[in-house]
Amino acid sequence: MIPCCSIRENHAKDKDAVILLFHNGILEHVYPAFFKAMSLPDQIGMTLSISMAGYVLGGSSKFMPLLFGGAWAGLIYYCCYEIYESYRLRRMTTNMADIQASFLDNSDNSFWVAEAEVNGKSKVAGVVVAKTRESYGEVPHLIVSFECRKKGLGTQLAQKVMEFCKDRGFFRVVLETSSPQTVAYALYSKLGFMQTSCHSYTHANIPSQK
Repeated sequence: MIPCCSIRENHAKDKDAVILLFHNGILEHVYPAFFKAMSLPDQIGMTLSISMAGYVLGGSSKFMPLLFGGAWAGLIYYCCYEIYESYRLRRMTTNMADIQASFLDNSDNSFWVAEAEVNGKSKVAGVVVAKTRESYGEVPHLIVSFECRKKGLGTQLAQKVMEFCKDRGFFRVVLETSSPQTVAYALYSKLGFMQTSCHSYTHANIPSQK
């Protein structure tokens, strides 16, 4: 467990630390998403085909297959980056733009930060958000800083949300995660969450609701 850790409501002074944690927490999923995408059978076949095309077009040059294959891999990485970056930017211009108004001004929502001692200094080491719907609670964000993982902080933050929802009479909590987030999926499964649905949409390609 993390020593000297406290979970409290977000304060205005936490803004910069929370935004940085949110930024890093979202974009760190780019690499896992990229490697997962590149390991799919279709992508492996496409990469090999493009590399072979480079070999043929390059007059049997050993450099051209690497160039063509690398360019294809770069394109896949860029697409993965755009998915998560567009999600981050969308949140930064909506609910994360004003945490107080979006969450704390509504007593049925909340936004907590975990403050922990890291290398002798107190810092914001995690955040978790709770929103309540008509019949259930929702967890839009749960992020733990890299250096404070595997120490029980994620479990504490998730339990904070579940207690919050239970106090308001809700016995169902819903969250959304992506397939590359294997560590998060393991944590939620350990806490009793069950997968109820899946989809192939991303926050980058879902049409805006007007």
